[in-house]
Amino acid sequence: MVKSADYQQALTELKTIRDMLRFAVTQFNATELYFGHGTDNAWDEACALVIRGLHLPFNEHSHLLDARLTTQERRTLLEFIKKRVEDRAPVPYLIQEAWFAGMPFYVDERVLIPRSPIAELIEQQFTPWIDPEQVYSILDLCTGSGCIAIACAAAFPEAEVDAVDLAENALAVEEHNVAKYQLEQRVKTYYSDLFSALPAKRYDIIVSNPPYVADAEMQVLPAEYRHEPEFALAAEDEGLAIACNILRQAADYLSENGILVVEVGNSEEALVARFPEVPFTWLDFERGGHGVFLLTAEQVRQYQPYFR
Repeated sequence: MVKSADYQQALTELKTIRDMLRFAVTQFNATELYFGHGTDNAWDEACALVIRGLHLPFNEHSHLLDARLTTQERRTLLEFIKKRVEDRAPVPYLIQEAWFAGMPFYVDERVLIPRSPIAELIEQQFTPWIDPEQVYSILDLCTGSGCIAIACAAAFPEAEVDAVDLAENALAVEEHNVAKYQLEQRVKTYYSDLFSALPAKRYDIIVSNPPYVADAEMQVLPAEYRHEPEFALAAEDEGLAIACNILRQAADYLSENGILVVEVGNSEEALVARFPEVPFTWLDFERGGHGVFLLTAEQVRQYQPYFR
């Protein structure tokens, strides 16, 4: 923990970016932090906080490590370090930035911090599950920061993307990110409870990272996750309430050769037990992650009696 005396000494004695990185790593290693918002170790966490906290690019900072920090920069970074250690505040909230599918997004406490393995699917244009040349419409349910919708728009430049959320605060963040990437003409925002406010329309890809954390799992989440909005994490019915609603309704919104991709995380086992007859395809990811299923439009329609 960064004690007041340590903080004052650091403010006086730490001079360079290299000094601040070393100090941050020391503090992070001395504390039982949980790394789950874009990094998995103290060094990468410190780099994210210090380098991006100074608005420096990750790939061009090495020759600046011995650059001296202003007094205000030291104060800001040390305050970030204190909040990370004492409050367990996630770094993306401190620097108001998270990366997803190779793109930076503005984030704050109104939205979940982007970290879904669905990013890999987007980067691969959902191949081999769909022909990228035949994707013209995409729906992102429970869009939050808009990272999935915006990354899809970047991966499929000919497609229109609809982004849906039931939280107005989250949609304010999403609209900020849409404007940042100048995608207002291609990414349309809907305040909607899943499909309820959408026009009659068919989508080639329906993708969602909905709330899916079951009650029991919510009780043991690391403190870092407690900073995120609970409505973006928790779901009733063993974590399956929203995913099941998507399964019940998706058939009416998928194009003939469309696909449905939904993340349910650790609720995967419960979903399989709920629908043992359904041949979910559980996707593998090179960069880690699990609990993401894919169904074709044909499968969604075929197994509608089970979902209803």
